[in-house]
Amino acid sequence: MPARRPRNRYKPIKLGKRRWVFRLAAAGTLLALVLAGWGALARRLAPVANTSRDHFDAIIVLGSPADSDGNPTPVQLARVTESVREYERGVAPRIIFTGGATRHGFVEADVMARAAAAQGIPPSAIFVETRAQDTIQNSCYSARVMQAHGWRAAEIISGTDHLPRAAMIFSHTALAWRVHAAPPLQPPDFDAAMQPALEVLKTMRYLVYTSWAERCEP
Repeated sequence: MPARRPRNRYKPIKLGKRRWVFRLAAAGTLLALVLAGWGALARRLAPVANTSRDHFDAIIVLGSPADSDGNPTPVQLARVTESVREYERGVAPRIIFTGGATRHGFVEADVMARAAAAQGIPPSAIFVETRAQDTIQNSCYSARVMQAHGWRAAEIISGTDHLPRAAMIFSHTALAWRVHAAPPLQPPDFDAAMQPALEVLKTMRYLVYTSWAERCEP
């Protein structure tokens, strides 16, 4: 009796199905490119200020995570150091640090506030906002701090790559503001080199989803 030929367990994909797979893949790739282009263009066109003033009621420093031991990272130190320089130049008489607890449990605003105090900023000029978990909350909660004290104008300090998206977000507050970049304190490492691409992705997410899904009215 002749041996039976083993059955092929996997059915071949029909040509029509293959074409649909290729079309879906091409459409997905095209959509990703369009969104990436939209994000990059929005960042290029993002405003840097909504006022011409050069003196403000406060300097707002946007948060960044501390290291696993609760020490300020080079990114945090760069932002704090630049805010101290601006304070000493007389740009504003006080500094607001904004940022909540990270996965390590250390509050970003508190870590930066201690670093600013170590650089000579008096306690009376330091304010902290300790709840924000993202840039939208940074803007919303720091604007609430401003409004509670009757302050209306702020200089926003963060990293160069972060500021275009931050500017889009602060545009929805009632504050008069301008952005100001904190120069890095050391040559960029791999993570820093990836920041521009990561910020484009975050900008895409903001434009497509979080700008309407995560609303926070000051």
